[in-house]
Amino acid sequence: MRAAAALAAMLAAACGGRPAGTAAPAQPSERADYVVAADGSTGYPTVQSALDAIPEGNQTHRIVLVRNGTYREKVYVTKSHVSIVGEDRERTRIVFAELRKNWRASHPDDWGAAVVNVGPEVTDLTIGNLTVHNDYGGDHDHQFAIRSSGNATRIALLSANFYAEGGDTVSLWNSVSGLTYYADCAFSGWVDYVCPRGWAYITGSRFFGHNLTASIWHDGSKDPDQKLVVRRSYFDGAPGFPLGRHNRDGSIYLLDSVFSARMADRPIYLAGDPATFQWGLRSFFANDRREGGDYAWFADNLETAPGAPRPEDVTPAWTFGGRWDPEATLPAVLPAAALPRPESGARIDPRASTLRWTPGRNARAQRIHFGTEEDPPLRATQAASTYETGPLRDGATYHWRVDAVTGAGIVRGPAWTFVAGARETPPRKETRR
Repeated sequence: MRAAAALAAMLAAACGGRPAGTAAPAQPSERADYVVAADGSTGYPTVQSALDAIPEGNQTHRIVLVRNGTYREKVYVTKSHVSIVGEDRERTRIVFAELRKNWRASHPDDWGAAVVNVGPEVTDLTIGNLTVHNDYGGDHDHQFAIRSSGNATRIALLSANFYAEGGDTVSLWNSVSGLTYYADCAFSGWVDYVCPRGWAYITGSRFFGHNLTASIWHDGSKDPDQKLVVRRSYFDGAPGFPLGRHNRDGSIYLLDSVFSARMADRPIYLAGDPATFQWGLRSFFANDRREGGDYAWFADNLETAPGAPRPEDVTPAWTFGGRWDPEATLPAVLPAAALPRPESGARIDPRASTLRWTPGRNARAQRIHFGTEEDPPLRATQAASTYETGPLRDGATYHWRVDAVTGAGIVRGPAWTFVAGARETPPRKETRR
């Protein structure tokens, strides 16, 4: 298939053009179907031009690789089974200035109000290793970096930055069947700058809020099982920033996360009409802490959640009720290995000694480094994306990483850790009132 696409591209170039739906020829070492370069050297000078070239009704996973540069454009994603991945997280930037209320003054709905606009029937979309920024500034009302609606589902944001100068930065809004997954992301904005609807799982991410209203909210008003789970993440913001609010019926789970000392002593609070809340205010916590001392309102209470889950039960597959397991099924699109299982920072049963991950996009082989040393030694070079560690020492901290061996060299993977041992009862926290 790849050879056929390359032949079609060569024939199109010979005829002075490229037919719609064919891929730009990529470097031999790159696994990508379309390559975007701002200088036009690949035939796709904008992200939108590459997306437009994907066939209508696409059913095959397509990778759109975006070379470094600043692409000042709105992006409209209307096709499924697509990955948009940058060459470098900081130097590949999609930027546009748009204020929602300005857009709505001349348009009937929000389609087009974001920098990245995801169509209502899109499924299996991955965006990673780049920055999306709505830089309207000034008026800090709604400024979407990314927005979806309708039936858009199974959307994954990986190792990417989403910034806005206003509220609702990340608004993935399928309130009925939306399944969204976020790993190793950075979010920044004003009020409600991360506000998913449906089911959402966020891990290993950083939040920064510029406002004193709320950082997060969740719309789970269509099903009592809908939830927002945030694990192993860090919250910061302007002095006195509040963590979140309930302005719609929903449930929020925060586990193994850290709050900066600037966070206000204010529980996730009611901001909507109480009459619209069918299942009550639901906020659940486990093993969270605040720099400078904890507040009583985020004391561990996970056992009071429906089904009394244990922290180790709260996985993406559990969050999505078995409808989707992104960590096991997402395609290899990032340059380095990603999505470690166990998650970095986890505590695991010493008998559970199988490591899993999603390989780097261009990996021909993988070098596994593993051990108790902070710079663990090389243990194996292999094609498989699993590794059996052998017996683990109870209570020990283990370090590991996976380097991708590509045709262009070695791509070093991120450093991950876990602790072998049953989860202990957390020590009593210092509580500030």
